[in-house]
Formats: sequence, structure tokens, C-alpha cells
Amino acid sequence: MRAACLTRSLLAAALALGVTAPARAELRISDLDVFLNDQEVTVHVVLLGAVPDAFQEGIQGGIPTHVRFTVELWHYKRYWPDQRLTRKVVERSLVYNVVTKEFKVASLSGETRPVHITRDVRDAQRVLSELRGLKMTPASALDPSAVIYIRVNAEAALNGENTFLARLAGTAEQTFRQSAYRTIQRVQ
Repeated sequence: MRAACLTRSLLAAALALGVTAPARAELRISDLDVFLNDQEVTVHVVLLGAVPDAFQEGIQGGIPTHVRFTVELWHYKRYWPDQRLTRKVVERSLVYNVVTKEFKVASLSGETRPVHITRDVRDAQRVLSELRGLKMTPASALDPSAVIYIRVNAEAALNGENTFLARLAGTAEQTFRQSAYRTIQRVQ
């Protein structure tokens, strides 16, 4: 009797969790550009949906939004595990001041840039979600015949909390994207 009751309870809990709609993944990386020139490897990333609709109420209440870009340069090795050559983490925050009705975008780590203050929410979202000219490594440090690629992991979270429960509640999202394979040498 007790085992049947426990089994029914577990089955009901599993069905309730299975029927619950997961949080929609609105966060996506639209542009991932890798520039290989004579001096360095440079990355340009544009994140769409960095401030989803689920974040709007929290932002208007003054809760900061954090966006973290983790950009990795990988060396592709055939028949062997790929080797990570370098990793850069850039973190930014968006804070709304309720009194002055201004948005402030500040860099927390990984880059040095001045604080951007604006009253336009779209301008604040643009500054928060664009990562331009991130220098990964000098081109001279790479093997000219090596096959390389860039992998970007982007996370957006209210108050910087990116946990499983926060993603389930819709207050945190993450996505990743990988670039095409490239070499320093030109291949014809």
C-alpha cells in the first residue's frame, strides 16, 4: 500500500515536471566574425536577446543584468581531442537608475572601457550585447598550418545568478556558437 502510494506520487511529480514548459531560449549569437590578419586574431560577436522580456520587470526595479562572454580559441587536431589555446572572459552589467531614469552599462572584467550612460533602452542593449575587436592572440604565436576555430559561450542573468533554477524561472539564459575552421595560411 505504502509503495503504491509512493509510486503514484513519484509518477505525478514526474508528469508535472514533464508537462511544465521550459523557459524559452531567446538568447542567441547572430554574428560571430573571426578576423585573421598579419598581426592578431580578432573576434567580433553580436548577442541578440541579451535583455529578454522576462528581465524587464527586474531591470525596471533596479536589479542589475549581467552578460558574460566566454571566448575560446581552439586548435583542431584530427583524431585527437582539440586543444584550447587561449580563453578570454568579458563581463558587463546593465543597471537602471530609477531616480534619474538612466541606464548604465559598465564593464566588470575582461576589458577596459568607459561607463556608458543613456536614457534609451535600445542603446543600452546595443552596448551591452556587442563585443567588438576582442584580441585573442598574436598571429605569430600560432602555427601557420594549424586549423583553428573560435567557440563563444554567452550568458545573460539577472543579478549575475546563472543557476539551473534561475534558468528554469526564466531569469537566466545561455547559448553558445562555434565558428568555421580556419588557418593562418591561405588555402587556394
